[in-house]
Amino acid sequence: MVKVRTIKDIAELAGVSTGTVSRALAGSELISKKTREKIQALADEHGFRPNIMARNLRIQRTGAIGVLIPLGHETGQHISDPFFITMLGLLADALTEKGYDLVLSRVIPTDGNWLDRFVDSGRVDGLIVIGQSDQVATLDRVAARYRPLVVWGGYTEGQVHCSVGSDNRKGGYIAAKHLLERGCSRLAFFGDPKALEIGQRLEGCRDAMADAGLSDRLTVLPAHLVAEAAHPDIARFLGSVSERPQGIVAASDVIAMSALRALSEFGLAVPGDVHVIGYDGLAICEQTVPRLSTVSQDLTQGAHHMVDMLLRRIAGEDTQSVVMEPQLIVRMSS
Repeated sequence: MVKVRTIKDIAELAGVSTGTVSRALAGSELISKKTREKIQALADEHGFRPNIMARNLRIQRTGAIGVLIPLGHETGQHISDPFFITMLGLLADALTEKGYDLVLSRVIPTDGNWLDRFVDSGRVDGLIVIGQSDQVATLDRVAARYRPLVVWGGYTEGQVHCSVGSDNRKGGYIAAKHLLERGCSRLAFFGDPKALEIGQRLEGCRDAMADAGLSDRLTVLPAHLVAEAAHPDIARFLGSVSERPQGIVAASDVIAMSALRALSEFGLAVPGDVHVIGYDGLAICEQTVPRLSTVSQDLTQGAHHMVDMLLRRIAGEDTQSVVMEPQLIVRMSS
């Protein structure tokens, strides 16, 4: 049997150029299916595996996409958070289908250069950031010089970085409007508006209350996103207010689930005494007692948007931010 050690050896056996072999083994559709199958069969027959690291070095690609989770305003949050786990799974599936590896990093920003260090490391071909936290200025500054960067989060007029996310202000509005239609006139918003997305959701709630002539009937509790911290926040709030809210708009489903627990511990029925609605549309909302109403973001579509736009940016194309429509999902908690 002929010894096959290099792409050149495969090319001689197949009667094609080394470039054709390289592209065929990489699955390029520039090469016909018949030729790709012929070359792959020869490689399999001779046990040949291309040197991916050498190929990536030659074409100045790593074959990896970085996924960063910056925790500026909520340093206690973990990757095991239900929202992060859901989004990471969707991104991993989408990136794998495109032939990329995923390099994951959870970052607690300690200075303004945390993102620069990552994009300048040469470890990845592009970067997806899950959540803006309180780092919008840093994201804008780096995005101005580093094009293959896409962020999950809210959009504001004039922002530099390319983002994908729901219309948070509209989502907050429809959540509050839903509770108002249920007969609630005193609402509480649970969430820290330091984060752009949460701040936009609060603005939407305020819009709905203003439209109903109830601007002075909204209370804001800057509850943590982490369940272990959100629960005591909410418990203290419920134990201290002279007049409890009739409805709660939670900035996330995790916060809403913490609210359900705290309300139960106070002997308050949901939705009999207090109506509750979350935000995100996580699958776990179907498992709470009662089943949680929520404003759903299409996370599957969002992940596909982020991967598609990032790959287009890697190829040199410019892309605009995507703002998706939120959807009200009414279950038993409201």
